[in-house]
Amino acid sequence: KDIGPKTYTRIFELLLRLKANYIWPAMHPCTKAFYYYPDNPRLANDYGIVVGSSHCEPMLRNNVFEWAENYVHEYGTAPGEWRYDHNKAQILDYWKDRVQQSEKYESVYTVGMRGIHDGSMPGPAPIPEKVKLLQQVIDDQRRLLGNTIGKPLQDIPQIFCPYKEVLTVYRNGLSLPDDVTIVWADDNYGYIRQLSNEQERQRSGRSGVYYHLSYWGSPQDYLWLSSVSPSLVSYEMSKAWKLGADRVWIFNVGDIKPAEEDIEFAMDLAWNVQRCSPDKVNEWLHSWANRTFGPWWADTISSIQKSYYLLAQSGKPEQMNSLHFTEAEATERIAQYQAIAAKAEALYQQMPARLKDAFFELILYPVEGARRMNEKILYAQKSLRLAAAGQQEALLYAQKATEAFTAIQQLTARYNDSIAGGKWQGIMSWHPRDQAVFNMPAIATQKMIDSARRAGASAGSPGTTAVIIPAAAYIQKKEISGVSFHTIEGLGAGGNGVTLLPFTPSEGSDSSTTGKPWLEYNISLDKGPHTLLVKCLPLQSANSSGHLRYAVSFNGETPRLVNIHTEAESRAWKLNVLRGFAQGTSQYITASAGMATLRVYFIDPGLVINQLEVE
Repeated sequence: KDIGPKTYTRIFELLLRLKANYIWPAMHPCTKAFYYYPDNPRLANDYGIVVGSSHCEPMLRNNVFEWAENYVHEYGTAPGEWRYDHNKAQILDYWKDRVQQSEKYESVYTVGMRGIHDGSMPGPAPIPEKVKLLQQVIDDQRRLLGNTIGKPLQDIPQIFCPYKEVLTVYRNGLSLPDDVTIVWADDNYGYIRQLSNEQERQRSGRSGVYYHLSYWGSPQDYLWLSSVSPSLVSYEMSKAWKLGADRVWIFNVGDIKPAEEDIEFAMDLAWNVQRCSPDKVNEWLHSWANRTFGPWWADTISSIQKSYYLLAQSGKPEQMNSLHFTEAEATERIAQYQAIAAKAEALYQQMPARLKDAFFELILYPVEGARRMNEKILYAQKSLRLAAAGQQEALLYAQKATEAFTAIQQLTARYNDSIAGGKWQGIMSWHPRDQAVFNMPAIATQKMIDSARRAGASAGSPGTTAVIIPAAAYIQKKEISGVSFHTIEGLGAGGNGVTLLPFTPSEGSDSSTTGKPWLEYNISLDKGPHTLLVKCLPLQSANSSGHLRYAVSFNGETPRLVNIHTEAESRAWKLNVLRGFAQGTSQYITASAGMATLRVYFIDPGLVINQLEVE
């Protein structure tokens, strides 16, 4: 029905078990605001949990409930417009009441303002005017905090989260007080949008990170099965820590239950960044499996987990209807899912009774769920292709897709009703927010096949062939002082990401290849035109330059510069985060057949390349 003191008691205990001490409570319309129940903040205080609020909940106020729905019950009158330049007095009083309620507890106040819920701040459209208005909001909030709590402002914990469109406002001249902690946000898909430059690293408030392990929003949710790779979490958060983001880390964990292992990894990383560095993630997975299920199964479980996260890097289960795979890729993908699902099922049969429920929750359900979602979508697509070619086999794949759809429902019913004696009844949904991807897709019918045959359908011609070179298959390298190339297993599509570590920030925009580190590859090519695709982890530039570049020299030619950074919310970014890679493209012509040499220069820090493809 609702999340109140009984639930939060369990959540606070979980936080302490994880060595965590800070929470942004539930914020969506399906629950009442945290402060609606007076016992909630009191319990947080008893457990030593610091209470904050999200990027769109200034001053600990949950607007979607407290302004839009409950204001009339709290104040006896309807709220006015949620627009600071039109309704400043009422909004300030609303904030002041919460500061007075919360001042006796350990709290972190989010300053700034967005929409009532998760949208942009209402007000003037021109960016300079938005900067001016947000500046006024923050100045007034700080004056309110100082006057109400009666402490120096530097002693009142405050954060500012430049999330989504707020980052644009910040970049355009917002003057943030030195003691306010900047909490940099990722792009909702695990790629941090910006981190502190040299000047920002000198601020007394320093910085932190807001990072998603679960996401509700565009271009597509991922709320069902937690599948953000620990390798990616470690790479990005280690980079953030290196750039001084050490004041506060906050992870969006959605419904908690699906993300148990990922939450534990994130908290272990926060506790000891170096122990959970990107090159030690597989050690952590093995250690987790050993500690949770015992040494007999640790090797197999950690192997299953590595494959599970790797497959999701190229397409999360909740986003499969937005992706395109070649027939060969789809066949290989399903085969890999079926292999790890078979391993997981065999292991489940060997488990003692006391471990079966935990194994089902943590390993078997996500692996089987992801497998069945891929089968449902990819088999349905194959059935339609075969039907369009007039092939009777289409009906077999239509049946396989239908069986996968049914299996997902049966698995979820088992989770909710059978394991642990029904303890988790209602906790797991196989169709969060009723998104279209969870529905049964269109499949082939006999009528389609017959129609295609009458039209004289035939199979399509083969597509372009490509030579694929893993990024780690270089034949030579040149490193520079202080950094070296590292191959990080599980980081990015294809399985291994090659990057320079330790991360060393660059504040400039030097595009020269002189003195830059490089990797060199050999490839046998036919005479004629070729397209080189370099697939990279779709990271954001670490600073506000908008640069994340490599340069390619083909057979000793002048290097060509390519920038793979895309601004969040752009069309290119949406494609990249769904498919798990950003792709740079360049064209070349070989005068004769033979061995060619490709040299890839790493221009900007943070670049991770996964593979090269020559078409």
